[in-house]
Amino acid sequence: MDLALQGCKVFPFIADAGIKAMSTQEQSAAVRGRSPARDSLGCTVASLGPPQELSGNGFVIYRRTHRERDQSRVETEASGRGLLAGVALGAGHRRRIFEAGRKADYAFAPDSCYVRSFLDDYRADIVTGFDFVLVEIAPRALHRACADLDLPPVDALSCSPGTADPVLAGLARALLPSLAAPERSAALFVDQVATAIQLHLVLRLHGGNPRPERRRGMSLGQVRRAQELLVESLQGNVLIGDVADACGVSRSQFIRGFRAATGVTPYQWLLRQRVERARELLVNSSLPLADVALSCGFSDQSHMTRTVSRHTGLAPGAWRRRH
Repeated sequence: MDLALQGCKVFPFIADAGIKAMSTQEQSAAVRGRSPARDSLGCTVASLGPPQELSGNGFVIYRRTHRERDQSRVETEASGRGLLAGVALGAGHRRRIFEAGRKADYAFAPDSCYVRSFLDDYRADIVTGFDFVLVEIAPRALHRACADLDLPPVDALSCSPGTADPVLAGLARALLPSLAAPERSAALFVDQVATAIQLHLVLRLHGGNPRPERRRGMSLGQVRRAQELLVESLQGNVLIGDVADACGVSRSQFIRGFRAATGVTPYQWLLRQRVERARELLVNSSLPLADVALSCGFSDQSHMTRTVSRHTGLAPGAWRRRH
């Protein structure tokens, strides 16, 4: 995660500020003296595509798309919700941000980002459409990420809008399949990626003087304990923090130490156990394929078929016929 961030680019803004930068719904609401309906992130609901959301322990992940033809305003009041990190999935988004009596115009390239605190009021005029993955991090999750990295707790992090961050972008994109099909997502996988995002943001944006990063790995006993906990939850409902606490290590040390010991991430290791368990049941039992899938933590039979086929080269039905 040791990646230098690049500065943002500032571009001319096309639309005028004020009511001209509002969507049709916002203009109508302004004339009637009423506020337009907004979502939890302050976006005008009428300008958004179908929402996608996932929530976990101390975080919420969103995918928000804004129609290209609509101009609107994003607006949130100061609160104690923590911070919000956003990653642009496409090119061409432009917005004007109003802050402390000033305004600045920004453009976003693919994989560029912004990070802002909910402690401050936020107001921005949206000129062009956008497609963003956004991660809301609660204060307690932010504080734990600081503790994981031996840094003093902070209540806010920020970076200039439009900043390039390939690491954050890669992690955000890894969540797209889970956002599109939350019923098939594993809590362990989402939590693992969300944890990596939190640690990355703190490492890059904290601004403090961290102690030398702990490079010690995990003992054989700690690795075995982690594996036991993961196997006990083939459904993938165990969380990174739970396993790390049981092993007496920080989340960053757990993820790094587990991968050093096994060659794979905790979720990848769990997925292998699911596949092995499915193969065992396919060969040694007469359970219907759908029941095998559910007992091994897959969301359904088709999910098991795709995963087993990808990992072994044979579909579940072929494994059963061969034996």
